[in-house]
Amino acid sequence: MASKSGGLSRDRIGALRRAMRGKQIVVVGDVMLDRYVLGDTERISPEAPVPVVTVHERRSAMGGAANVAANVAAIGAGCSLVGVVGDDADGATLRQALAGAKLSDQQIVSVANRPTTCKTRVLVRGQQMVRFDEEVDTPLQGSELKRLTKLLVDAVAKADALLFEDYNKGVLVPSLIRAGIEAAHQRKIPIVVDPKFRQFFDYAGATVFKPNRRELAAAFGAGMDLAHPDALHEARSKLKVENLLLTLGPEGMALVTHDRRILPIASHAQEVFDVSGAGDTVTAWLGTALAGGATLLEAAQLASYAAAVEVSKHGVTTVSWDELLNLATA
Repeated sequence: MASKSGGLSRDRIGALRRAMRGKQIVVVGDVMLDRYVLGDTERISPEAPVPVVTVHERRSAMGGAANVAANVAAIGAGCSLVGVVGDDADGATLRQALAGAKLSDQQIVSVANRPTTCKTRVLVRGQQMVRFDEEVDTPLQGSELKRLTKLLVDAVAKADALLFEDYNKGVLVPSLIRAGIEAAHQRKIPIVVDPKFRQFFDYAGATVFKPNRRELAAAFGAGMDLAHPDALHEARSKLKVENLLLTLGPEGMALVTHDRRILPIASHAQEVFDVSGAGDTVTAWLGTALAGGATLLEAAQLASYAAAVEVSKHGVTTVSWDELLNLATA
């Protein structure tokens, strides 16, 4: 029986769930800590024209590549997370969070004199007032890069999919990217890329390249009309990737395939509270579904439902199968 989930029946979703369980996924990229300071405000500071926030709660969550890994674990797959943290308190907090999600930190390298990337959001009554970013985004090099590259290649040797999560924080340098892609090609496993501008053209050979519309437009400039189908095929060709999955916010996604098809993927978001982490969620579900034998279209459809669940929640979080099924088969 077909459901409204874009041609995926409940039985097919169940089969994919079983196939994805236990697959081994490697996530490599920028590991971050997301902090939330929640409070209320009733007055303006006498010191400056800014609101005074009375803090009621503080909490933290895994962000960036760590959030992708947490979503992979929530799906029921195994995950090796490859990245760096600082030799600091935030790094220790991230390692504790990984342990809480039953994720290993054995492929996480601590780098001295490089703080753990941390984003602190101040929220009042559910609205973000300000965000503080603590980071060093210079490209990784030297012994730390050499060690991380070995950890990545060793992890991919036992993997069913490789996911790159790039936030321009300096971990995904060209040599590391090439080593990961070469190792994945030897394994003949799918490669999913969530890119940013710095290394945008360094992922040749990826199975699925997943930018948003703004990122793709910035990479190719005003000379390319991305509203025209031929432009999307040209972009995929110039990137030298097999398939392009263009995320379009409330308009859903467009899957641009190697055989010159463009397949629309509908958005299923009903209530949008917070879009933070939606891209991470898509990457995790897309890559794990491909590892489990889903077609490109099926994987993109599952990812679209997972993203719709994620944006209905506050903060960066994971998506469960029960939540996805409730939405997909309602």
